[in-house]
Amino acid sequence: MLTDEASPDLTFPIDRLNVEAWPDPVIDELGHDPRSAYVERFWLGVLGPSTVWLLRRLADQFDRQPDGFVLDLPETARALGVGMRGGRHSPFMRSVERVCRFGAGRWQSPTELAVRRKLPPLTRGQIERLSPTLQAEHGAFTAGGSRPGPAATGDIDQLRQRARQLALSLLQLGEDEATTERQLHRWRFHPAMAHEAVRWAVEAHAAATTIG
Repeated sequence: MLTDEASPDLTFPIDRLNVEAWPDPVIDELGHDPRSAYVERFWLGVLGPSTVWLLRRLADQFDRQPDGFVLDLPETARALGVGMRGGRHSPFMRSVERVCRFGAGRWQSPTELAVRRKLPPLTRGQIERLSPTLQAEHGAFTAGGSRPGPAATGDIDQLRQRARQLALSLLQLGEDEATTERQLHRWRFHPAMAHEAVRWAVEAHAAATTIG
């Protein structure tokens, strides 16, 4: 499971946030648009409806202003049907916090928020918390996907770099080493390349955590 990301102390009243895109080549390639059927069916119970609707609204705005925009918080809260009363503990700001808690966004400063344009596939732990019916549907959805695996094309150096970045992203999303390596196998990376990528990603992830 993704770990909580502490947000900076917000000063209230605050009525605007500067929102920018959070690029991630791996998630941008493998993830799901917040307006997609995948997010509506499987992420909804994890994030909650107001957070999903917020991400959809942000995705719409990114289509119009890909370089970023200023989000009017009271106006957005009214549009989503949630309140701003209560400052950082208001229903609307709890939705914003959930965007960060589940890895869809991160605070850059008390008034700046970076948001992913796509949501990653659910982690194994998140899938296990779905209802039995949704777990079965998720398995069928994954098995029936028509997109080629990440290892479908590319020369050896490109494949190695892609495997490393995928492994790192999976670790950052909360997967363990064994699950990460198995996922690389499912994406048709050679076992030796998958093993090397996970070893590299573990070291890179540990170094980034230590620095942070």
